[in-house]
Amino acid sequence: MLQWRGNFDIEWEAAMSRRRRGGRGRLLEKTDTEADIRAQNYRRLRHPFEPQKVFSEDAVANIHAMALRVLRELGIKTLLPEARQIFKTAGALIDHDSQMVRIGDDLVAQALATAPRSIRMRAASASREQIIEPGAMLFYPGSGCPNVSDLERGRRAGSLQSYQETIKLHQSFDVIHMFGPSAEPQDVPAELRHYEMMRAQLIYGDKPMFVYARGQGQVEESFELIRLALDLSEADFVDGVWAMTVINTNSPRQLDIPMAQGVIDFARAGQMSIITPFCLAGAMAPISLAGALVLQHAEALAAIALAQIANPGAPVMYGGFSSNVDMKSGSPAFGTPEHVKLAIGSGQLARHIDLPWRGASGAASNTADMQAANETNMGLWAALQGNATLTVHAAGWLEGGLCFGYEKFINDVEALQTLAELCMPVPEDEDSLAWSALADVEPGGHFFATEHTMERYKDAFYQPLVADLTNFGAWTEAGELTSAQRATAIWKQTLADFSTPAHGEQAEGRIEKYIADRKAKGGAIPT
Repeated sequence: MLQWRGNFDIEWEAAMSRRRRGGRGRLLEKTDTEADIRAQNYRRLRHPFEPQKVFSEDAVANIHAMALRVLRELGIKTLLPEARQIFKTAGALIDHDSQMVRIGDDLVAQALATAPRSIRMRAASASREQIIEPGAMLFYPGSGCPNVSDLERGRRAGSLQSYQETIKLHQSFDVIHMFGPSAEPQDVPAELRHYEMMRAQLIYGDKPMFVYARGQGQVEESFELIRLALDLSEADFVDGVWAMTVINTNSPRQLDIPMAQGVIDFARAGQMSIITPFCLAGAMAPISLAGALVLQHAEALAAIALAQIANPGAPVMYGGFSSNVDMKSGSPAFGTPEHVKLAIGSGQLARHIDLPWRGASGAASNTADMQAANETNMGLWAALQGNATLTVHAAGWLEGGLCFGYEKFINDVEALQTLAELCMPVPEDEDSLAWSALADVEPGGHFFATEHTMERYKDAFYQPLVADLTNFGAWTEAGELTSAQRATAIWKQTLADFSTPAHGEQAEGRIEKYIADRKAKGGAIPT
């Protein structure tokens, strides 16, 4: 094997030498001064494979039926009085003393009938728009992290600087399709934080945006900032979706005040709620996988129903972030066999109700090591197998969501770009069958210097972002850098080279006075 690798290097260098001397490689039309990296088009991806199954069709139908029974007989505790009243007007049974809401099958069926199957996701740049629908494949960065880490500055609390840096990193890679709140800017007071989070997205990026559901005041002001920055009329703002939020239920069977308010506010504004129960089997959900999915499905259906009653046709996404816990420590686990099965099962349930769905990856590992890569990559493959419309926490997530890692983000982007390459069509024309190359090479020869190879070698294969494909000697001479160490250089260079999108300066000018005025009045207190 070692001898083969040595011969490979010798033969390849000989082929390149012949090309430089004007040999057969001169037939190549491209010049060495042109870009060597093939064009990448990762902005709008579709799933390349048919969805897989963990459960039989009968089992999926039974999970759905049991979830309806949970809502009908047990109900969901709904802490927001307005939400209970909305349910009551639609015919749900309400017990205000216990705050329990029992939802009938017909109400759920009506909600699913009005929930849109396809959603136009708008962005500052039309080239970044997405269609949220079954079959689409979108990736969303690791989000909701109170801490950040990198090899040069260590682990630290999230700050405005780190939030701005992560937004720039999201913007810089096309395989990241939407912005997410990767690093919580804890050095900004909570009542003012949404201004800075929106400012960064609006100035430094042109992708679909995220808004936290932290009270009606913050939500409405965030919407107003989008309208101002992008110069949108009221009609423009409701023409498609300009902002999304994640709605997490409090498993088991509880919808708290800010989440219920968020469902209502986003529905009435025509913006998208990603309904996401976080059901950890053995802790906040039954230990059996089917039982965990029953609870996830029931909670998701309840929140979807609330959105549709508040505004029929409101854009919603069915979400699932179910995994298991480590029964020794109680800690969440990710990338486990159970995580994979629950993800694929979630996809089956989403198809059963015919809605786009949100899956998730992630890592429990405390550092960007092989465990972190394995956990994230298994989660990504689960989302691929289950045909997740949107995969959240796809890049950068560590410590079960407590930390966003810069090196982890770069290495995860490599994994995402690999998956994106699977979406690219494989040529099936006669030339790709390579008869000329096959006829040109004698038995025992090599294909390095054939015309067929020389015409294609620059862009035939995916060019790694961070992976090192050199041999041991070359790697040693280059400093024996690990993938994390190589990733440090990449994120640093990415930030150094960052260029604000064309609309950024105008957007900043349009929102500056609004933000200053609101800050002077004390901002908006989150609820």
